[in-house]
Amino acid sequence: MYIVIIGAGSIGSNLIDLAVRDGNDVVVIETDEQRANDVASSYDCLVLNADATTHDTLRDADIDRADAVISTTDIDAVNIMVMLLAQEHDVPNLVSVVHDPENLPVFEKIGVNLIENPQRLIADYLYHSVRYPGVTDFIDLDDETELVELTVTEDAPMHDQLLSSAKESGALPEGCLVVALQRDGDIRAPRGGTTVRAGDHVTVFTDDATLDAAVRAFTGEQP
Repeated sequence: MYIVIIGAGSIGSNLIDLAVRDGNDVVVIETDEQRANDVASSYDCLVLNADATTHDTLRDADIDRADAVISTTDIDAVNIMVMLLAQEHDVPNLVSVVHDPENLPVFEKIGVNLIENPQRLIADYLYHSVRYPGVTDFIDLDDETELVELTVTEDAPMHDQLLSSAKESGALPEGCLVVALQRDGDIRAPRGGTTVRAGDHVTVFTDDATLDAAVRAFTGEQP
């Protein structure tokens, strides 16, 4: 893909590393001269030390070729302006971080894919890592529900349980749904006849009220 990334701060620099290493054509726009120079010396990509909120800069970035524009600055007003300008150039995929939740309606009206409050996401991840060591990954779907990835242990209530009877036996909490199961490198959609075994990696849909019970069911941990 041809990707234009706005900002080379803590979020942008990690994104640049991922995008370049994955073989994409990347253009970086950064107003800070030192940051721009650091990126130019570290990565095989075009770096513009310029203001991304102007049409001239975006034209220099060849924005009309872009498959995506991703704005990562720590100022929502800048990100909004970049998204509006990119929309005028018919960029098919617009992505931006949003720091202030009050600005969400503006981004949504533009039609932007959002990364909401990255600092909060990091804090949530760190907190989950401490409180739920058995959770290998999680995604907040909204304020009350999330997807969690768990590795089943031998002493967990769900070990050797048939999904069709797990709720009736009390091993699987109410409000908890297994949506994917990975075993021996193969990912499958679990069915009622699927038996959960130790070593399986399961993706579980749960609400906040059931999260502790879900972690306990698959890992045996007491949060």
